[in-house]
Amino acid sequence: MKITLHPLFIALGIASAIFGGLPVFLIYALTALLHECGHIFCASRMGYMCEKISLMPYGAAASCDTEGISPIDEIKLAVAGPLVNALICTACAGLWWFFPETYAFTDTVFSASALMFLINVLPAYPLDGGRVARCLLVLIMPRKAAAITLRVMSGVLAVAFVLIFFLAFKNLSLLTFAGFLLFSAFEKEPLLTRINFTAKKPKRGKEIKYVMLNESSTFKDAIRHLDGSRYLVFQFYSEGLLDEITEDELYVQLQSHNIYDKILE
Repeated sequence: MKITLHPLFIALGIASAIFGGLPVFLIYALTALLHECGHIFCASRMGYMCEKISLMPYGAAASCDTEGISPIDEIKLAVAGPLVNALICTACAGLWWFFPETYAFTDTVFSASALMFLINVLPAYPLDGGRVARCLLVLIMPRKAAAITLRVMSGVLAVAFVLIFFLAFKNLSLLTFAGFLLFSAFEKEPLLTRINFTAKKPKRGKEIKYVMLNESSTFKDAIRHLDGSRYLVFQFYSEGLLDEITEDELYVQLQSHNIYDKILE
């Protein structure tokens, strides 16, 4: 996994170090990374691999493309990031309950995760809440109309944050986030590639694991068993053994199939 740093992210880090805010900056950066790791882990279990994570002044973004993924799986992928933040908040609250003295050391962690959660559930594209909203909108309107609707909502929210800045809170973060919503809404999604299982050849002495699947199993069902620690051989059964393929052969077949297709077709 490649991690890239935007020049403004580096500049913000240097400024934070100069003015004494480096610990808070690092906590927020780590929170953003953990959020994206939630998306990446979920994507990998679906048979996709994010190429990189970009750290920018307004947060982080994994280069992921959900094209071809079913609406249900796309919702799962979108929810995975905020779920990580919710779990961190829950863990902090539990820690405070049993060990109140830890509040002074973890309050910023809680605040960063809570803020990350609240921002990403907003129904604005390309935020996670916007992706969920898109999946729901396509059920009642054409996909193109749903995309336009979400981009308009992103623009409205951007204007709202600008108004909040001028009328209530003079916080430059509001303007930064408004700019992010405005420009990201019209930016093309980065591409994502299928996991190349053949890129890492089995090493000598690596354990071979046999996985039993039924005849109606899909590529998605098989991919869930991949963990990288063992070389898998999939065996398909009905009343008896029907076929057997390795994870390399699975990858070759996947290049011409959708992850929801049955393997034995």
